[in-house]
Amino acid sequence: MLSLAYGCGMRAGEVVRLRVGDIDGAQNIIRIVQAKGRKDRNVMLPANILGLLREWWKERPVGQDAGVAGPERVIFPGYCCRHLPPRQISRLFKQAARAAGIIKPVTLHTLRHSFATHLLERGVDIRVIQALLGHTKLTTTARYASVATGMISAVVSPLDDLTAAKRRKGKKGAS
Repeated sequence: MLSLAYGCGMRAGEVVRLRVGDIDGAQNIIRIVQAKGRKDRNVMLPANILGLLREWWKERPVGQDAGVAGPERVIFPGYCCRHLPPRQISRLFKQAARAAGIIKPVTLHTLRHSFATHLLERGVDIRVIQALLGHTKLTTTARYASVATGMISAVVSPLDDLTAAKRRKGKKGAS
């Protein structure tokens, strides 16, 4: 579940509502149906997450949803053919963070922010990130995609360009 939140940029509610029919393993796509704002969108499905989902499917609790058509079955079933409550996955994440010794306050939504930030660091266009997150406004995505210190320090100042050009010009005149 946590891999879906980080690896696909999904919200907690989207992860727990995921159904078999939403997964397109052939195209490595997950269809997020009726996400926040009643919008549908597609997100990438990394091969390793597809493998994890296939392993989970073999081990997941069965019986409660035996009468439900295959494509309509939820991936992470809760009680009586329903999905897990989003609060439960958030609680599991906080427990995992504590067990890992993370003291900084984190929420499951932190994984979504990290997804956006790491894509931005890898040079993915912010408009692509906007589509993956399902944001209508680019300004919303910009808040998610916090700029890492490494990216800031790698930027060359226009002043550096000017002074470097001046030095090159000075060396040519001295020859």
